[in-house]
Amino acid sequence: MPRLAAVAARFERAGLQVECSDAIQRDIWFKLWGNMTMNPVSVLTGATCDRILDDPQVSAFCLAVMDEAKAIGARIGCPIAQSGEARCAVTRQLGVFKTSMLQDAEAGRGPLEIDALVASVREIGQHVGVPTPRIDALLGLVRLHAQTRGLY
Repeated sequence: MPRLAAVAARFERAGLQVECSDAIQRDIWFKLWGNMTMNPVSVLTGATCDRILDDPQVSAFCLAVMDEAKAIGARIGCPIAQSGEARCAVTRQLGVFKTSMLQDAEAGRGPLEIDALVASVREIGQHVGVPTPRIDALLGLVRLHAQTRGLY
């Protein structure tokens, strides 16, 4: 990690905040775990994250999707210690906001990051034998939604 520390030091001298990781794959999976639900659900509903979390059925669906992705992460060596509920509590603390994917959809900026955020997780799940019925549903719905609007 000496080379990484040297690169990080250069970024810090340039005024950027830097955090080095000894488990970047796990950190990326954790970030993906949070984004793969709220982003596409916000596009489907047109809702801000607070409204998504306030709706019992939609919030439960998001948690179920997160559970599937969490199981995939555990299978590939990227376990997530945080519960879905705790992650949603962090999201709630961010207040009223539109996800980047919803902002892109509303502005007509495509293609949306559906493959990177949802299809990739589904494919990994298939590869490691983790069932993904809710991820499959989310992927199908958001992909068709985007296709019909020229955003995929």
